Amino acid sequence: MNLARVSSLLALGLHAAHAVHAALPTVPTPVREAAQPPAVGGAGLLQAGFGMAAVVGLIFLCAWLARRFGLQRLGGGQVVKVVSTAMVGPRERVVVVDVAGQWLVLGVTSSQVRTLHTLPAQATPSVATPTPAQNPMGLFAQKLRDSLAGKARTAP
Repeated sequence: MNLARVSSLLALGLHAAHAVHAALPTVPTPVREAAQPPAVGGAGLLQAGFGMAAVVGLIFLCAWLARRFGLQRLGGGQVVKVVSTAMVGPRERVVVVDVAGQWLVLGVTSSQVRTLHTLPAQATPSVATPTPAQNPMGLFAQKLRDSLAGKARTAP
């Protein structure tokens, strides 16, 4: 629809609403003498305060979530993708970034960003899971089994 058609339809609708309103019977409203505005009590102020605090809290929660998890842009046509991040100090971190099939290892501080290394893109690195013998819980379980097996052999 073009703008002229929309404005003519809007004008026609307003004219029809005015005609319907004019056809309605009128009822006189009683005149109040010395009408006083309703008093606002402490409960109303408390309820309004809690409502406002809840809205402000919700805004801060959304901002924290957006910062914590990052806002993902719609479309997926990103040129730069963060592959991995590791904190190496209170304000320093190492970031692996994928740019057009090339991985850049960047050192990021509060004042600068430096390229540390460049390498060809790979499949996303997977973290090797430790074997049960390397895992502290697995090591404890192995020692417990060995200890129980030793006692079972010495029992009559």
